[in-house]
Parts: sequence; structure tokens; C-alpha cells
Amino acid sequence: MKPGIWELLILLVIILLLFGTKKLRNAGGDIGSAFKNFKKAVKDEDKQVEDKSKDADFESTEQSQKQNSEQSSETTNSKK
Repeated sequence: MKPGIWELLILLVIILLLFGTKKLRNAGGDIGSAFKNFKKAVKDEDKQVEDKSKDADFESTEQSQKQNSEQSSETTNSKK
């Protein structure tokens, strides 16, 4: 059985009487800033992981190019 609109309104009034509007406003602000900081942390972590994967790809490409140039120079030296 779902609570109706009147039950929800009565519950809201009771909560307002118990805690007061100032405490509820502060709690809402704290929860909102916590969500904001969490989202920011997740985005920053994803960006760091993405940056690291780009760096790793760049390094591996650079290493393979060095190996290819070393192999070609060895081949040239062995032919002489």
C-alpha cells in the first residue's frame, strides 16, 4: 500500500517541527556538496586514468620505433 499525498504532507510537517527549517536546509546543503565533490572526484580519477593510458601508448610507440630503428641499423651494419 503506497502512502498518499496527505500522509506524505503530514510526515513532512512532523519532520519540520522536529528538526526545524534551518537544520534541514543545512543538511540539504551538506548532502548536495557531498554529491558535488563525489562527482568531481570520479571525473578527476577517470581523467587521470585516461591520461596514464595515453602516456603508456605514447611510450610503447616510442619504444617500438627505437627498436625498429636499431634493428634496421643492425641489418645495415651486418651487410657491410
